[in-house]
Amino acid sequence: MNGKVIVERIRGTPVEKQRVEIVERKGLGHPDYMADSIAETFSRNLSRYYLDNFGKILHHNVDKLEIIGGRTFPDFGGGRVITPISILFSGRATETIEDQRLPIMDIATNSSEEWLERNMRFIDLNSVRYLFETKSGSASLSNVYQRLGVFSNDTSYGAGFAPLTPTENIVLEMENVISSWEFKNEFSFSGEDVKILAVRTGKRLDITIANAFVDKFLPTIDSYYDKKAKLLEELVGSVRFMIPSDFTFSVSLNALDDREQGRDGCYLTVTGTSAEHGDDGAVGRGNRVNGLITPNRAMSFEAVAGKNPVNHIGKIYNILAKRISSDIYDALDKPVTVKIVGKIGEPIEVPQVTSVSVRESTSVEEKRRIKGIVSEHLSDIDHITELLVKGKISLF
Repeated sequence: MNGKVIVERIRGTPVEKQRVEIVERKGLGHPDYMADSIAETFSRNLSRYYLDNFGKILHHNVDKLEIIGGRTFPDFGGGRVITPISILFSGRATETIEDQRLPIMDIATNSSEEWLERNMRFIDLNSVRYLFETKSGSASLSNVYQRLGVFSNDTSYGAGFAPLTPTENIVLEMENVISSWEFKNEFSFSGEDVKILAVRTGKRLDITIANAFVDKFLPTIDSYYDKKAKLLEELVGSVRFMIPSDFTFSVSLNALDDREQGRDGCYLTVTGTSAEHGDDGAVGRGNRVNGLITPNRAMSFEAVAGKNPVNHIGKIYNILAKRISSDIYDALDKPVTVKIVGKIGEPIEVPQVTSVSVRESTSVEEKRRIKGIVSEHLSDIDHITELLVKGKISLF
């Protein structure tokens, strides 16, 4: 028994045919992406520690994490860091077992260093400051783990859809290109902080990209604009191969640049991220589970990063909705949106309702297949936990 499954037909204009479509992605070094990534790395490493030492994942939700921006003086040829970034760990985690105090703070800081070292080329790990306010979980929520079976520890919902529109695919692919090691090897001055916002109006696509440039690779203002032009040319070339042939498009890079203001009119950074100079980041303000921010679509605003991978349905149901919608689309070749609602204290594999909205009408046989796909995923919901702990699921 996997709860109520309701299949209905989507009403309204398909997103790709709506007059205006808006799609955004915050990339690798954006402060919000950094916050999500570090929180999730903390949760994953914490889960592994609990499993290795106690045989099960203990209660934790470490999704209340913030990147607190520092202060720098970027300059052509290389500036300096005045005040480094700080990382605030909050949330809840089981920190004592039978009077044994667990190394939660060490796991948190090691997780941060692990992610930063792997992804951020120009942040000095020794200079990062840590603020640790993660406390022990409440008894009522912790008790959920002690009961027979796995029960939802929140009342929440998840949402997913398939397939992506051409605009959504373009935004994803562009950020993947910019954040790739191959791209950074060719354009070493391109920092990790990138944000892409695409606005499609009819068959016109306008793409705005913000990409932090690293000052030490740019000795003069002329070199800044020369290299910016080359990078923009590369991006335009990449888009040209992705965009539908009947579309027109534009690409804007670092739109706030003003040559007349000299250094202050350039998007220069010392470390490759705007977090270095007061641009804070917080878990949940970035991409959804599909890697995008899509106001034209059904979305859950539940933060998934850092939530426990065992029974926090705000995390698990968002992942599940994405996977179910993908499988339904593959099976029927019909665009679909999936929303899964759960109630606190109920078995996690029995949502209150699973809503499946299909673009076209569905036959009795197709509805049976849809319900079968939903049932299969819910029956195997423990596999989501396993994949999350192994780092096998991309969350943003």
